[in-house]
Parts: sequence; C-alpha cells; structure tokens
Amino acid sequence: MEKPKNTSNSAAGKHHSISAFFPCFNEQATVEPLTRKTVAVLQSLTDDFEVIIVNDGSSDQTAAIADRLAREIPQVRVVHHPHNMGYGKALQSGFRAAAKELVFYTDGDSQFNVEELADILPLIERYDIVSCYRLNRQEGLGRRFNAFCWTRLVCLVFGLRLRDIDCAFKLYRRCIFDTMNLISTGALIDTEVLARATKQGCTIVQKGVRHYPRVAGRPTGAKLRVILRAFRELFHLYGQIRNDTKKM
Repeated sequence: MEKPKNTSNSAAGKHHSISAFFPCFNEQATVEPLTRKTVAVLQSLTDDFEVIIVNDGSSDQTAAIADRLAREIPQVRVVHHPHNMGYGKALQSGFRAAAKELVFYTDGDSQFNVEELADILPLIERYDIVSCYRLNRQEGLGRRFNAFCWTRLVCLVFGLRLRDIDCAFKLYRRCIFDTMNLISTGALIDTEVLARATKQGCTIVQKGVRHYPRVAGRPTGAKLRVILRAFRELFHLYGQIRNDTKKM
C-alpha cells in the first residue's frame, strides 16, 4: 500500500483529504456541538474534508438536528437508517459513505476530544491505521473488566496485539475498505475491520487518547442482547476469515 512522503512541515496534514463520521443513536444533546467542533478541527487541519453524521434510526430529535446541520454547513452530510440497525451497521454506513483519502471516526456521545485528531494525524504518514486506546476509561469497574476480557479474547482468536480494540477513535486509509466485505452488525465491527486489515497486510499503530464521562444519553453496549450478538458474530467471523485465508 503506497504511503505519502514524510514531511517536516508542522501542517503536514494539509495535503490529506479527510472524511470524519460518527454513529448516533438518540444523541440529540451531543450531535450538534460534536458536529460543529469536528468541522472547526478539520478546518484547521486540511482544506478538503467532510463530516458525516450516521443517524442509526434515532427516535429523538437527532435526525432533525442532523438534517438542519447539513443544510447550514456545506461540508456536513447525513446518512439515515430507517430504524436502529446496530453499531456495526452504522460504522459500515460511515465507511461506505466516506469519499476522502482518510477516514476518521468517533462516537456521537462526545466521550472523546476530537481535537486529539491533530495528534494522531501525523502517524498516518507511516501507517495504514491509527487505532487509539483510552488512557483513563470513564466507566465503572465492571465494564472496564468486561472490556479487558473481550479485548484479550478477540486478540487471541484473531492474532492481534491491541490494548483497546473497541476504542471509538480511529483513523484509516480509506482504500483499505475498497475490497473489504464487512459482515458484523454489532459490537464486533472494530475487531472485524482490524482483523481483515491485518490479513491484507495493513500496518497498525496505537496511540493513547483521553476519555471523558458521558454527558447525556444512555450507553447500549452492556445490554445482554448486544453481548450475545457479539459472541455469535465472533464465531461466525472466525470461521469466515479462516476459510478466506485457506483460499489465498
């Protein structure tokens, strides 16, 4: 995979084009400030960018706010799901909609500071993926323990070496998705992308970012149906990737 030439210019990111997106499900309190902040950050980093809001069938005012932002800000687009289709489907929609050279995504709940994109952007000069990890995970002990066990499990199954596989602060070269057929509709989506990218020979670097408490809305990742779907998809994905490897 061809890399751009390194540069010592402090504004090295200016030659990149960037698609930024975030999945939103009932995030009416955060979607507007996050969108406006993301636009401001990208304007400081590049002259060629877009921001995509993926509304995953929200039942609150998220859709209406997103549509208004798209009318007001030329660089903003919205992808609507007719009903809630799951986190994996929302990320798939974002990856498909992205039209720029690089794809950055974070979650619509504003638990990350999008300004830290400036810190990870230079790493894409030498790697295909920047996969971040939370330095100070703002969740209860139970969720942190479950997340640790899940990361260790999927890394063992797919031969990955990552500290925080589901951290929603990642930067990709968009071209890695050109031949990637994603099947995960739930929480396994991050694992699937990174496992398939590794099989493609993509290089991955890790970088720590700050994590902040949720200011509004309710998390859905700890629901039993979400966890059960993740395990079903885990076994299915393992079998598919193993079969794909045998065909190579």
